[in-house]
Amino acid sequence: MQSDESRVRRLGRKLSRREFGVLAGGSVLAAACGGNDSGSEPAPTTAAAAAETPATTAAAAKKPGMTFELPPLPYPEGALAPHVSARTLSFHYGRHHAGYVAKLAGLVDGTDHENSTLEEIVTRTGPGALFNNAAQAWNHDFYWHSMSPAGGGDPAGALAEAVDGAFGSADAFKEEFAAAARSKFGSGWVWLTAAGDSLRIEATDNADTPLAHGLTPLLTIDVWEHAYYLDYQNDRAAYVDAFIEHLIDWDSAAARFAA
Repeated sequence: MQSDESRVRRLGRKLSRREFGVLAGGSVLAAACGGNDSGSEPAPTTAAAAAETPATTAAAAKKPGMTFELPPLPYPEGALAPHVSARTLSFHYGRHHAGYVAKLAGLVDGTDHENSTLEEIVTRTGPGALFNNAAQAWNHDFYWHSMSPAGGGDPAGALAEAVDGAFGSADAFKEEFAAAARSKFGSGWVWLTAAGDSLRIEATDNADTPLAHGLTPLLTIDVWEHAYYLDYQNDRAAYVDAFIEHLIDWDSAAARFAA
């Protein structure tokens, strides 16, 4: 993890709230997704809790005085089916993401971070509960905006040229990205990132994010088990293939690259 000073040098300047929203996919981005202090998954829910709707759970994550709120999904819960089911979105967004929101809000309450943006917390804090919950908030919202019901296919325009330059072709990128996502050990994320006009694939552990290292994320896939287990059981490869072939939102990635 870089020092605050080196991060500031690499980022150059603090992003405005509008610019940060564009980078993360256009959402309000004042959210964080919950877990324990180590950044591991929330405890399993009871049958009664599982019967609650995600809307109820998300609403419960917002309490009076909270600084951070759960942003809405960019599409209905069932919009990514059959590749990601409404049931998976119900638990992933309505419990994991909403849980990080509540956890982060409690951690910043009454502290110097109470009026910080999510991006400021991610880039200015080191490993620990605060970073884990803020980064998982940012990562999850970015993940939702990396997918589209009309996703898949190939990049176009300037991004397509950059992909061809970095990987040889869109197909070669997909093969390398898929291999990284399938082979990622344990919980984490795989990203397409930009540093200037240079593109590369990055894998991060647990809550870590390229944003904390001065890179610009263009798209990501969540390879924590809760992202796919209800739909694919232990077949991560099938989930990765579905993400690449049917869900990647290349338009959003292109907009981030242009910005």
